[in-house]
Amino acid sequence: MQERRSVRLLVVDDDGKLLLFEYHDEHQAPFWATAGGELKPGESYLDAARRELREETGIDAEIGPLLKEREAVYAVARSTPARWLEKYFLVRCGSRSLIAKHGWTDEERSTIRDWKWWSLDDMKKQGSSIFKPDWLPAILESVVHGVPPSSNPHPRRP
Repeated sequence: MQERRSVRLLVVDDDGKLLLFEYHDEHQAPFWATAGGELKPGESYLDAARRELREETGIDAEIGPLLKEREAVYAVARSTPARWLEKYFLVRCGSRSLIAKHGWTDEERSTIRDWKWWSLDDMKKQGSSIFKPDWLPAILESVVHGVPPSSNPHPRRP
């Protein structure tokens, strides 16, 4: 199985809202996910994070800390399943940041239908099934409340 590397951006505004994009493709039902994308040959995760932030959102902000790493097998728009190695970086930005899609690829224009700034309360009311990955509400909660996210969603109790 092909291995591919991807960077994902947890863009959080001053009000604690997370920017998510609504994706539609032939592989699954519509879902909400973070900005981000595949690394180009020779590109580091951090360089890809800077590029993807600029291309997909138009937001000018510093790339913050790495919050989570994930390995998963899935297919994205018109591709075959691959083993994805993802790194999720925090990006803080001002409230009411406008999204610019001038840097979107043709694939992004055909699969992204909308974007929204999600509050933690709205995400919890919605349930996690429409978010990819489904732990996005939990990681937003860790950012909003200043608690480092756990790489193990079910830690052992002493």
